[in-house]
Amino acid sequence: MKTTPIAAGSSSLKLTRFGLINCYLVPEADGFTLIDAALPRCEGWILAAAAKAGLPIRRILLTHAHPDHVGSVDALVTKLGVVEIAASKRSVPLMRSPADTSLRPGELNKPLKNTPGFEAKVTRLLAEGDLCGSLRVIETPGHLAGHLSFLDERDGTLYAGDAVIGLGGLRVAGHAPWYLAATNAFTWDKKLSLASAQGLLRYDMSRFATGHGPVREGGLSLLRSALKDAKARARS
Repeated sequence: MKTTPIAAGSSSLKLTRFGLINCYLVPEADGFTLIDAALPRCEGWILAAAAKAGLPIRRILLTHAHPDHVGSVDALVTKLGVVEIAASKRSVPLMRSPADTSLRPGELNKPLKNTPGFEAKVTRLLAEGDLCGSLRVIETPGHLAGHLSFLDERDGTLYAGDAVIGLGGLRVAGHAPWYLAATNAFTWDKKLSLASAQGLLRYDMSRFATGHGPVREGGLSLLRSALKDAKARARS
């Protein structure tokens, strides 16, 4: 696992496994907030990165229930002991083991897949506008039901999970070029994903720290470009 600052001079860290899968350590007054928990068997690398940086992990915020975002939750809880685990209310059934993948009224009639769940309990429910330390909660469903993004209001970094991805530029989930077809295939509701990305224009941001790909600098101008591209692909 490679560990790098998200930007020059930043104390927030990007942890990358296999050159493709990212999670993040964001410092707060009491220690690190871990955003997402990568694949199974990544707990050792995550804990080593936090230890090297000299801060304990106090909480785990989960963007959504896919296995490359929740894979090491149980192992981390075993190592850390008491730690806050936070996610959206809609994500909780998908994060149980076994997962409850039943659809809710008004949701797209398409199966919810690739939700392995975990044994640990979500201890805090997050909703639009909530504040976790310096991180503002933004509801961004579409890639998966219950998906959340987190905006660090200190420096404008959006921890976007898979609401947008950083592969090949900034891309809206489900609306990437053909050579990133795998990322499209894992997006549950492409229309809702596009609407969620559109909704991000309400926020002031400077960079995008996504679940896949490098951190992308550019703020709202970059997001507008990604939206323009996604809308063109949706029409084609």
